[in-house]
Amino acid sequence: MNKSELIAKIADDAGITKTQANASLDSFIEAVTKTLKSNGKVTLVGFGTFSVSKRLARNGRNPQTGDVIKIKAKKVAKFKAGKELAGKL
Repeated sequence: MNKSELIAKIADDAGITKTQANASLDSFIEAVTKTLKSNGKVTLVGFGTFSVSKRLARNGRNPQTGDVIKIKAKKVAKFKAGKELAGKL
C-alpha cells in the first residue's frame, strides 16, 4: 500500500474527503518527525512505538573494490510493533 492508497482508505473509513485525509496523514507524519528529531518517542498503545536509535561508527567494505571504508555514526528511526499489532500478524 502506498500513500495515495492509504489516503483513499482513511477517507473511505472515516467518511471524509481525500484532501482531509491527506492533511491528517501529513500532520501525523510531521508530528512524529518533530518528536523523533528531538530524541523523543511516540507510543500508540496497541499499535507500536516510534523511537530513535543511535548507530555507532563502524568499518564497512566498498562492494565494488573491497576496500575498507569508515561509516559515520548516525541516528536512525526505529519502529517496534505493539503486542496487539504483533498478535494480528
